[in-house]
Parts: sequence; C-alpha cells; structure tokens
Amino acid sequence: MSDIGAVTQVKVLVCITCRAAVDPEIPPAGAALATATAVAAANAPDISVQRVRCLGNCSRGLSAAIRYENAWTYVFGGLDAAQDGPALIIAARLLARSTDGIMPWRGRPDSLKRGLIARVPPVNFCEEPQ
Repeated sequence: MSDIGAVTQVKVLVCITCRAAVDPEIPPAGAALATATAVAAANAPDISVQRVRCLGNCSRGLSAAIRYENAWTYVFGGLDAAQDGPALIIAARLLARSTDGIMPWRGRPDSLKRGLIARVPPVNFCEEPQ
C-alpha cells in the first residue's frame, strides 16, 4: 500500500529491507510486516502505511516508525512480522487521538513498549525554557 493519504493521516512507515534471516533467498521479513500492517489498516482511512527502504535500525530490526502532523515520531524495533502489524495500527490510533502529540504509554501494545527505539520531536518543536 502506498502513501496516498491526506496530511492529517497518521503514517506508519515500515522498513521492507529488514531481514529476520541471513539467507538472501528468503524474502525480507520487513516486507511481510508491511503487508500485515497494511491489512490491519484496511478499514482505517485515517491511517496510511508506507513501505520504506531502510530505517537504519538494522541491529534491532524489524523496524517501523509512526508519525503524525505536529506530533512526536516514534521508531520501533524488534518487531515480529506475524504479530505486530495490528499493534502498529493500535499505536497509530493512540497517537492520532493524543491531545499533546505524545503517544500514551497506557494502551500501547507490549511489543511497542519494549521495542521503542526513539521518540523524535515534531519539526517545529521548541522546548520551553525552565
């Protein structure tokens, strides 16, 4: 599924080059995760799934990122192609419903609690002076 959504959509970016196995003959597990995520988002017009080549998180793959306009972007690793497609959609919904642009911990699937790699501030983020 390509990124065809409006600016206000939550975007789930899934690395399709991540490999769970070292055998180059086996299709990348990241591609399977992208497909599972797209299937889980099939009835979610507010969420788009975009396949990307390499999120640079190779040592902790399978990897995906979730971003939303004026919100923090979340990068996850250690994902499982067979189980975490729906988890990414749950997390995307949590971020979209957030009032402060931060994905709540409560309600986040366990694999995304354990697999958080980074949280990146929005482009126009300005830290409040203390």
